[in-house]
Amino acid sequence: MKVLVVDDEPLIRELILQILEEIEGVKIQSLQAADGVEGLQLIKKEKPDIVFLDIMMPKMSGFEICRILQSEPLDWNIKIVILTAKGQEIDKQTAKELGVKWYITKPFKIEDIIKLFKELQDA
Repeated sequence: MKVLVVDDEPLIRELILQILEEIEGVKIQSLQAADGVEGLQLIKKEKPDIVFLDIMMPKMSGFEICRILQSEPLDWNIKIVILTAKGQEIDKQTAKELGVKWYITKPFKIEDIIKLFKELQDA
C-alpha cells in the first residue's frame, strides 16, 4: 500500500508515517511532500492508495489539490484524508463537497490515525 503525506510541517509528516509503519502486519511504501505543488505532482506520478492532506500549505492548498483531482479523471482509486488544524464546519463541508470522506483535525490522537487507516484498508 502506497501512502503519501502532504503537509508543510516535517514533524507531522514523520509522525503520521511512523504511526502507520508501526501497525502490525501492515507494509506501506511511504511518500512525503512539503507543499501543495509537490503533493499534486507526487499524487499524479506515484498514484498513492491513501493521501493524508493538509489544507493550509504553501504554493497550493489541500482544497486546491482536491479541486484539481475532482476535475481530472483518475485511473485508480485514491482515498484522501484531510488532516488539518481547520476544524470549522465550513471547512468540513468544503471537503465533503470536494468528495473527501475522511477528515481529522490537529491535534490528533495516535489511536485515531490507526483506526482510520484500518478503515481505509477495508474501504
